[in-house]
Amino acid sequence: MQTLRSLAFTAYMMLSACLFGGLMAASFFLPYRVQFAIARTWARGVLGALRLLCGLSYEVEGLERVPPGNHIVMSNHTSAWETIAHFVIFPPQVWVLKRELLWIPFVGWGLKLLKPIAIDRGAGHRAVNQVIEQGKARLTEGLWVVIFPEGTRVMPGASRKYGVSGALLALESGKQIIPLSHDAGHYWQRRGVMKRPGVVRVVIGEPIEPGRKDARALTDEVRHAIEAGMRRIEAKRAAAHETASAAAAR
Repeated sequence: MQTLRSLAFTAYMMLSACLFGGLMAASFFLPYRVQFAIARTWARGVLGALRLLCGLSYEVEGLERVPPGNHIVMSNHTSAWETIAHFVIFPPQVWVLKRELLWIPFVGWGLKLLKPIAIDRGAGHRAVNQVIEQGKARLTEGLWVVIFPEGTRVMPGASRKYGVSGALLALESGKQIIPLSHDAGHYWQRRGVMKRPGVVRVVIGEPIEPGRKDARALTDEVRHAIEAGMRRIEAKRAAAHETASAAAAR
């Protein structure tokens, strides 16, 4: 039954992405914040369908830590879930993403209007410079910048070297880095259609001031903050599992 529910959700998500992508393409003449509002409406609909069809909801801890203004979010990347949820959790934003996503019919058309920083991941230093230059421009416009420092989705519990582009952008712009941790990969894996029921837990950490730190040291500080958030999430998930097991044993 869960497989059928997951298939139904996947069908809804793909069809709605095409519909809203086309709608956004048709709204090219509207202000950015109106276009972002359209994308946010789509994201809320997808998360609502995920809860109704698959029994997968989410909770966010630490929203009170989000400072005023616009800054840089750095998040772990284990699922497609977070690419949807960021639309809802944070104010108008742009993402650093691989340029190939812009080639997807309908979906890519909508993404282009959201002013992404679309990079060639094999371009090395040129890609890093692109993140810094375009990121500073987006921040000047009052938008948030969302970066997945691992560069690609990884399995829950796996580790991958963090890129320094987010730290360099923070050092160049003076903006704070907001570390975000989540366990979506336990419920919505990077491959396959199965969506497990449960609660995705999100932890927003304390903002990190770039100061005059070394880029690699700043990146390591962000990584430690994200990993600390993951330990907190894992402890909560383990406690919830114990409580459920104890209740079932009665």
